[in-house]
Amino acid sequence: MDESAALEVTAARAVETGDRDRLLWTDADRDWASRAAAEIVGEGASAEAFLTRRARLVLERIGPRQPVVPRRVRALRWRPWVGAVVVALAFALGLVVDRIGGGTSINLLAPPVFLLLAWNVIVYVSLLVRVVAFRGRPGPLRALLIEFAALRTPATGARAGARSRGGDAGTARRTILETLPADWARLAAPVYGARAARVLHLAAAATALGVIAGLYLRGLAFEYRATWESTFLDAEQVRALLAVALAPGSWLTGIPVPDVAAVASIRAPDSENAATWMHLLAGSVGAVVVIPRLVLALVSGSVERRRAGRIALPLTEPYYRRLVARYLGRSGRIRVVPYSYTVTPDARGGLDAILGRAYDGATITVEAPVAWGDDEALANLSFARLAAAEEVVVPLFGLAATPERQAHGEFLDALAATAGTGHPLTALVDESGFRARWPGDDERLTVRRAAWRDLVTAHRATPVFVDLAEPDLHAAEAAFAASALDADEPPRGRVS
Repeated sequence: MDESAALEVTAARAVETGDRDRLLWTDADRDWASRAAAEIVGEGASAEAFLTRRARLVLERIGPRQPVVPRRVRALRWRPWVGAVVVALAFALGLVVDRIGGGTSINLLAPPVFLLLAWNVIVYVSLLVRVVAFRGRPGPLRALLIEFAALRTPATGARAGARSRGGDAGTARRTILETLPADWARLAAPVYGARAARVLHLAAAATALGVIAGLYLRGLAFEYRATWESTFLDAEQVRALLAVALAPGSWLTGIPVPDVAAVASIRAPDSENAATWMHLLAGSVGAVVVIPRLVLALVSGSVERRRAGRIALPLTEPYYRRLVARYLGRSGRIRVVPYSYTVTPDARGGLDAILGRAYDGATITVEAPVAWGDDEALANLSFARLAAAEEVVVPLFGLAATPERQAHGEFLDALAATAGTGHPLTALVDESGFRARWPGDDERLTVRRAAWRDLVTAHRATPVFVDLAEPDLHAAEAAFAASALDADEPPRGRVS
């Protein structure tokens, strides 16, 4: 899915998951959007084509009612003019900053050009380290540019919009406007990271070109004189340093670095016309800064275009799964597999309510519990066939049990292998028995939750904590959505 479509689909998701009470976007609106999108794209269209068209219908209808929503969507789009301004300012900076020393005299041991060369070499090393050690995580400059060009959105509009309606509607609106930037940032991070890298590489090249232009423009109006002075270095040592520093310029221009005698002859107070040295300095800037930065900008641009056209939505998330299932004319199927846990009638009611809310319209089947250590019972379950038919497998545990890495961990591993890897496991952990046994013991509850979270995540699954005796449907729906997006913070209340 391309970048524009992915943003619109993400915005539609924020509208429909943020407004859980159906205050701003009703069930009738949801049904209309699905039905109209299905009619427009027709049978046989891909899930992405259906979701894209449906998202546009959602935004077209909610826009007149809630103008702040489309404004927020527009604010999250990358603003190309930001990159153009950054590059132009970088060129102007290079043009005006470089004075090559005071007046019209160039001190060959301390021209600002050398600082530019050293800085870019440091940047190249840091980029290599970041790719190897941090897997390309954006640095501070790149993150700042991303925020300024796309992800910085005004909060005043959200607050004003919230005050203009009732409190509940205002809360729903705030939730939508706060959820959308966070969700989009996760999806767009690879694209925006490559785009910011391209802009910064172009800006660095522009700065260097500005420096070169400044060198020659001022050289036309003034005669620059080259000289050097040092308390500790003699002519031979100075020539050795210049040979290293100006080697790229010598290679690019074909001009040799003057020999020791020539260097000795311009020791202060003596000097000479600086044309040769200016060519070497400009050549070094071109070889060390301009050419590598332009190559890096081309590479980043290629990566950016590829990523912008292939943004992967989390289609295994319940929200997307139920929309696609309805479009394809079939309801989803959920198979719950309890482990050393007996589902009581009350717990079954809470389980059906929670899963029914998270996977709207799905058929829910609860298997007989797998006994402690009896992982062979999995062989009797036909998950392989059902997984191919888009069934979601949900392991169920009781928080009252102490998590055991060998027993519970092996169960999760076996279940994941049997159910297939197409859909990540979301493990339900029921807190009702724990709360009945230790009522009001929040400290013990927190410790036990942490133990279960560590075990479940260690086996590449996501825990969702629920109270099946007193289910919080809003929090459960949010927790399932967060589990699909690998959210960093658990929802509040009795679900996390």
